[in-house]
Amino acid sequence: MSVREYAVKTSHGSIAVRESGGRGVPVILIHGNSSAGAIFRNQLEGSLGDTWRLIAPDLPGHGNSSDALDPVRSYSMDGYADAMTEVLERLEIRQAVVFGWSLGGHIGLEMISRFPGMLGLMITGTPPVDAENVGNAFIASGDLGLAGQEHFSAADVQAYGKSTCGEPFEPFLFDAVARTDGRARRLMFESFAAGKGANQALIAANATLPLAVVNGIDEPFVNLDFMSGVKIGNLWRGEKLTIERSGHAPFWDRPDAFDPLLAAFITDVSKPA
Repeated sequence: MSVREYAVKTSHGSIAVRESGGRGVPVILIHGNSSAGAIFRNQLEGSLGDTWRLIAPDLPGHGNSSDALDPVRSYSMDGYADAMTEVLERLEIRQAVVFGWSLGGHIGLEMISRFPGMLGLMITGTPPVDAENVGNAFIASGDLGLAGQEHFSAADVQAYGKSTCGEPFEPFLFDAVARTDGRARRLMFESFAAGKGANQALIAANATLPLAVVNGIDEPFVNLDFMSGVKIGNLWRGEKLTIERSGHAPFWDRPDAFDPLLAAFITDVSKPA
């Protein structure tokens, strides 16, 4: 089945969307910082996309979406969560599974209180943090420091694209980094430092909907020892899962191992009660 592309008008700006041809339960795939919905190509064009209605928006200021109409409002975890919830409302989707990668996982956690039709949430590369534990949640690295930097050189684009996505390196991944509105990085980090948004550690600990945690074993940014101690209220399969020979984006570098997990999660959480 082919993937169609269209735009949804929202109060945050025009949001570009990729949608697979599957007719199963809707699944919204939310990308990370300085990326785009195109990163989910393998899922959109594969058996997952043939089975379920996969929806991969570009966040405001990313990909083919417009820059935010009000950058201060939109370029934050809760601002993005509001934008993604609005996309679902515009598409008249009342129930959906959510997968969030990196920043997308933080957005998914913020969406729990905004989107009552969320059937389940899977996060990858996303430590649920609060102001007290953020220093332990991440692994300090030079490339991680780029995540909040407004202006990127050509070398920064290459470094950030390679460290966040991993192999195979393809030009469109770097194009997505280069296209991103640099204000989105800076303002998002400024809002997080200022304490804007919900306490995501509490959200995860008190979650009643199924919450799956899947990470690459070679994750370069997230402290997996920290993740092992994070409390999850309703942890899918009762354990946090890891994928061998995988980094920050297992759906990209190991779709052979990741896709069956996402398929099983969608199946489990969308079963009639």
